[in-house]
Amino acid sequence: MAETESRTGRDETADERADRMWGELIQEVRVAQMGVQILFAFLLTVVFTPKYDTLDDTNQAIYILTVVLGAVATGALIGPVSLHRLVAGRRIKPKAVEWASRLTFVGLILLLATMACSLLLILRVATDDDFVPWLVAGVVVWYLICWFALPLWARRRHTE
Repeated sequence: MAETESRTGRDETADERADRMWGELIQEVRVAQMGVQILFAFLLTVVFTPKYDTLDDTNQAIYILTVVLGAVATGALIGPVSLHRLVAGRRIKPKAVEWASRLTFVGLILLLATMACSLLLILRVATDDDFVPWLVAGVVVWYLICWFALPLWARRRHTE
């Protein structure tokens, strides 16, 4: 090992760290990809059901927004796979991991928006109660806590 190579607490080179981080990132992306792809597939079928024609303009607009968000989230969460394939062997894995990580983060935010809009649409169609926006807001807060607040708290509390 060259003395100029940076070592981490795991006693790994920058390339070894990039390899490990890439493997971890791809495992994380697999979970999110599956969820967004199933949700997106479901959303694509809604327009072909008889119920769609009975939706008012607001609910149709929410549906269209939800489909577009689902499509964009799918693109962001599949993006790391394409990125890896197109830059493989170019000796830029540490940068590729950084870019893929950012794409994944954007994908998670878009998935959050897709899920919130989906829930809003479903609850608006299922019930016309005024509590629907509050219920959706509560679920969004829960997602924010689970997906972002808790991990950021743990990162701040348990890292140097």
